[in-house]
Amino acid sequence: MAGLMDLLGAALNENTVKQIATQLGASDSQVQSAIGMALPALLQAMQRNAADPQGAESLANALQRDHDGGILDDLMGFLGNAQQGPGAGILRHVLGDQRMVVQQGIGQATGINPNQMGDLLEVLAPVVMGALGRATRQQGVGAGGLLDMLGQVTGQMQRQQPQAFNLVNMLLDQNRDGNVVDDVVRMLGNFFKR
Repeated sequence: MAGLMDLLGAALNENTVKQIATQLGASDSQVQSAIGMALPALLQAMQRNAADPQGAESLANALQRDHDGGILDDLMGFLGNAQQGPGAGILRHVLGDQRMVVQQGIGQATGINPNQMGDLLEVLAPVVMGALGRATRQQGVGAGGLLDMLGQVTGQMQRQQPQAFNLVNMLLDQNRDGNVVDDVVRMLGNFFKR
């Protein structure tokens, strides 16, 4: 029984990264870096949604209804047709009005233009939901256990990449006063130059 991180690691392997990079017109290393920041952003946003009982119930219902993990069984098929997928809708629910800040911040930090980063997020969101749906089914986790599951995964990511995780956290917490992206990108740029 694979955990959520195992499922995501298996799904977002070297071949998947190459396929996504080809589709986006970006380098493999850019896409790998962007995925490394986008996953914590998506999972932490889901965790915040699940902290509210109504949000947890809504997420559990979406997983039960639309995200059983089947996407992981034919990931290359999905990637070839990702524009028709549910990514934009998922991002609307998960990131809301923070999507552009996250998209621009991660995109600028990794050298991917905001449109490419938007496409990458729309590819990743259904993959994350599929992995989360499969993990919750395998482990028998309902709405009440989603917060714990997501908390364990984000905690693990934070231990593995504390600086990157904290910078992503800042993107999600910004007050969107107009100067946010420049400030955060400057910090991200300093982080990646080390």
